[in-house]
Amino acid sequence: MASLKTWLDAGLALVYPPACQLCGEERAAANDGFVCPDCWSKVRFIQPPFCQRCGLPYQGDFTTPFECANCREMELHFISARSAVSARGVILDAIHRYKYQRALWFETFLADVFLRQAVPALREEKWDLIVPVPLHATKKREREFNQAERLARHLADATKIPLNKTLLRRVVSTRTQTLLTRQQRAANVRRAFALRDGRRLNGERVILVDDVFTTGATTNACAQVLRVAGADAVCVWTVARGL
Repeated sequence: MASLKTWLDAGLALVYPPACQLCGEERAAANDGFVCPDCWSKVRFIQPPFCQRCGLPYQGDFTTPFECANCREMELHFISARSAVSARGVILDAIHRYKYQRALWFETFLADVFLRQAVPALREEKWDLIVPVPLHATKKREREFNQAERLARHLADATKIPLNKTLLRRVVSTRTQTLLTRQQRAANVRRAFALRDGRRLNGERVILVDDVFTTGATTNACAQVLRVAGADAVCVWTVARGL
């Protein structure tokens, strides 16, 4: 008997022909997240040099680790933030359609991009827990899923690091960060997150997962809550880095 996934893929192919859902020109199957090899070839993974704290990529010949001016001026509660790719081109298109248009078939593509960078890097150190950035209940009902939670599940499966999707909660339904300045973003999320009632941490090293890192305001607010609750260290991993 064919597996449920086989039937689902067949049904999806009737609605969405096996063509790339980004360019619409080349063939692409469900296993590829409906992204063709040509669009895949446009993905550019972030490589050094980049800021050792926030992961912002730089051009030039930097031979020693460095922190960017923004990080030196901010009180950061995570030890590092890393992203697989820059938030541009095919990646930005896929993320926006995945999040806002429920184009869930892009999850395979985005998770693949994410894991190629995150898994090898995370194996270099010991980490105890994966925590996704939560959505407020109102926003989650609206969107019907939390993209950070789904990406975190892929990371947990690949690394065998436990996932805790209920530890952190969003207690304030903040306005969208898109058009806000760096300072406004920080103020917007300052008290937006909290631990679930009665939860504590005992020196765990936590990986915080989200889809996009821009100014770091959201992940920094989450990291602060986790550190106050007893986390020994927090690092941030996202699919894409806003520039």
